[in-house]
Amino acid sequence: PGSKSNLVSFHENVRNYTSDLSEMKISDEKGAAEKRTMTLIKKNVCHDSVYINAAKIFQGIHNKKPKDRMLVRYGDDSVSPMLILKDEYSQRLSYELAFSALKYQDLLEEILLDSHVYPCHSIPDELTSLLLVMLYDLQDREFEARVTSSEEEPIAEVREIENFLFRFRIKLAAALARCRIKYDALSIEYFLPETIRKHEQRASALPLCAWINTLKTSLQDVFRDLKSKGFTEVESMSDFKGYTYCLDQHCHNVLFFPSSLKDELLNLDLFADCKLLLQDKSRSIAVHSVQALLNTDDDVIVAHLGSHLTVAHMSALRSHSTATVFVCGVKTSAKAAELEDLFSHMGCKNIQLLYEDFTEIEPKDPRLQNAKVILLTPRCSGLSFSNPIDFILTEHGDAGLLKDLYQGSVSKDKLCVLAERQLNELMHAMKFQVQSIVYCTSSVYPEENEQVVQKALEFVIPPVLPECSNPESCTDSFFKIEPSEISSGCFLAVIARETDSSETVSAKDVLSNAAAKGLLLDSIPGKSKKKEKQEKVTQRAHTRIEPKTAEVPHPEAVSNKKAAVVVSKVESKRKKKNSIQPSGHTQLKKPTINPVSDTGVPKVRKQTSVVKVHRKQTQTRKPRAECRKMLAVKLVEIVFPPVISPYGCPQGNQSRMPAHISLLQSRQRNRSLREAREPPPVSKVVKPTVLRNSQSGL
Repeated sequence: PGSKSNLVSFHENVRNYTSDLSEMKISDEKGAAEKRTMTLIKKNVCHDSVYINAAKIFQGIHNKKPKDRMLVRYGDDSVSPMLILKDEYSQRLSYELAFSALKYQDLLEEILLDSHVYPCHSIPDELTSLLLVMLYDLQDREFEARVTSSEEEPIAEVREIENFLFRFRIKLAAALARCRIKYDALSIEYFLPETIRKHEQRASALPLCAWINTLKTSLQDVFRDLKSKGFTEVESMSDFKGYTYCLDQHCHNVLFFPSSLKDELLNLDLFADCKLLLQDKSRSIAVHSVQALLNTDDDVIVAHLGSHLTVAHMSALRSHSTATVFVCGVKTSAKAAELEDLFSHMGCKNIQLLYEDFTEIEPKDPRLQNAKVILLTPRCSGLSFSNPIDFILTEHGDAGLLKDLYQGSVSKDKLCVLAERQLNELMHAMKFQVQSIVYCTSSVYPEENEQVVQKALEFVIPPVLPECSNPESCTDSFFKIEPSEISSGCFLAVIARETDSSETVSAKDVLSNAAAKGLLLDSIPGKSKKKEKQEKVTQRAHTRIEPKTAEVPHPEAVSNKKAAVVVSKVESKRKKKNSIQPSGHTQLKKPTINPVSDTGVPKVRKQTSVVKVHRKQTQTRKPRAECRKMLAVKLVEIVFPPVISPYGCPQGNQSRMPAHISLLQSRQRNRSLREAREPPPVSKVVKPTVLRNSQSGL
């Protein structure tokens, strides 16, 4: 087993293949094409800087054993700053090496000890993490020499460890073989816990999700381009076979592809030109939820920089208006310049970067006065995200997620810190004069999901949701997708202000009110004082505000069997008609859920219902203490379908859409987009209401 010939198996061809970063075309705005050549990266090529960064990541996440069982020492806990890796491939490789070293830490340590290669006086404890990372990579290359680049500047520590391991490669290979015989393992994958193996198998088979960047192309052009490349549309993910794709049932500009086609997809001009962008569906659901709540020219606040893809997707949905997408937490001018260049390449022109963190921005900041919705995607544990490395890279997640995933849970202390930060950010968002807040996480824990929303509402309108003291009894109030073989999980809550009926008066009524108050006497001649007095009395009677009831969903929303979810709205019961006391109770009902006929649609375990807090107006002025109890905040649901089509009526004076407006796209309407002529898009609106309390900033 120690000979080199026995170690080189049929995997040799796979280990030496070159990655698929081939020559790709990028078109400029005038349509002229220019070529750029990407560096060909081989599987057995790894830069010294990648090893250094992987070792630093591993040093922070490795499993620490009790001193009486600690046979391999890793130095102190201090971790020096990571090196700057410019390309995403090197960044990804660093995390993959660190995660692999973590998963196989016990095996790698046993190999070092069994081969008598460790301990070695020439290697200090500070380099043990680098030793394990490079040992894993050496066995992954079947103990063959690494190909180095003459253009790369060597790092002394990396070359020292590399020469040391390669000198003892026969002993190390023999130790690995003995371990496999000892544990009856066909490959090193069998050393992993079953839960980790199943998670990785599920993640590797997860369909690829991509959204169409309408800033640089159209849906019809993408469909035609895919067809010309040999792709065929199928009904659902269950029909995937070869070069196929299917339309998403929730978001009109999202496509799914088989996981086996990732290499081929990244070679397409559609991806090189940023016309198709790979991103997990949970973020597409979040931005489409925001879009459904906006008027044509309303601004949006993206509270966290997070993924630049999420910001770009929000920008694309708001591109057919004068709206601005404000992005918080850019921090430095260097980061701002990098993002501006990136967004420019993706065609985004309506993004404004803010250097301050979201919690540092004043709710009455004059720059944000036209903002109507806040997208809040706070840092979370991320365990419902199927691919942890993708989550870390695209969402700026914590590398500690790798250790949490390996252990299968998050520590209570870490969970408390995350939940407290999320609560503070959500409460800060409620101080802004916006109409709605979309709160979205990739967590499986109620402490970061339902409980954060409930605690935030309790601070605003105590007592809130008295029926939901038990988290398991109130999950019907939120939108949830559980992690599965076809989708990552996500949690979504939409919090909107209650509608004030005084805002629905017509222009004629406004003039009448002004005249009744004596503001327009000069413009309305011939009125007697007696008549004016009578009109004032009449006007007071007409302006008495009655609690508003929830709107009844459109029949099409209930009848469409293709819908993934149908939201039932819940109305608070009124107190007695003549009562003048403010009411603040809420009720919850089970939502009506339409069966999902398409097996390709991720199953939604829980669905959102509407929670309204109504108040009755009195003719007497209420004390400040009572005013704080009458804040009208509600959890709202985005109703599916009918669908928000990006091609609707021309922009201009548009009628308000009812509160049951849909984000879900029916398959028939999705398919019709391909043949249809492309008229100007229109944004549809859900009109949340305005709170009347200056005390709390809401």
